[in-house]
Amino acid sequence: MNMVWPIVLVLISIPLLRQKISLRSISAMVISFSGVILISSQGGGSDFDKKHIPGIFLALGSSVIWAFFWILNVKDKRDEIVKLFLNFAFALFYLLLTFVIIDESFPVHKQSYFGMVYIGFFEMGIAYIFWLKALQLSETTDKVSNLIYISPFFSLFFIHYIAGEKIYLTTIAGLVLVVTGIIIQKIKIEKNFVR
Repeated sequence: MNMVWPIVLVLISIPLLRQKISLRSISAMVISFSGVILISSQGGGSDFDKKHIPGIFLALGSSVIWAFFWILNVKDKRDEIVKLFLNFAFALFYLLLTFVIIDESFPVHKQSYFGMVYIGFFEMGIAYIFWLKALQLSETTDKVSNLIYISPFFSLFFIHYIAGEKIYLTTIAGLVLVVTGIIIQKIKIEKNFVR
């Protein structure tokens, strides 16, 4: 469900950025997202049928928040690094305020700090700068949004070989759908008219 946000991003970019999105692009995103759902089913077991409804709504709600975040950042012409710094500075302020209100302390384990630095620097820092730049350089958001669906493929590879997690047949089928959607998005269709 977390991978809905690229679709929401494209749909919101139509009225807010006045972008025209082709039916082929929307179809490609739906195909790729279907692959993500198939991968998430982890073999299609009973766990997939018992999704918690509030969790689904929270995931869908966060996809709308993420989409608006990226759209507003595309419209903001300031330097990407400055924007990210300001975003994270405000987030840190709200995080500290939350810790004070709920009376929690920061983690004391060294591994926790290593994880925070890694996520902050690589996943939330460098990756965000590249993503913002890609959104700014593309003609329309649909040209880059579909590429998000490659991330489950890479995650799956690392999870299997590093964490030793099992790969299901539905995972392979889901990856085929993800790649198919990306290929449909990227192939230029030439129209030949015979007179």
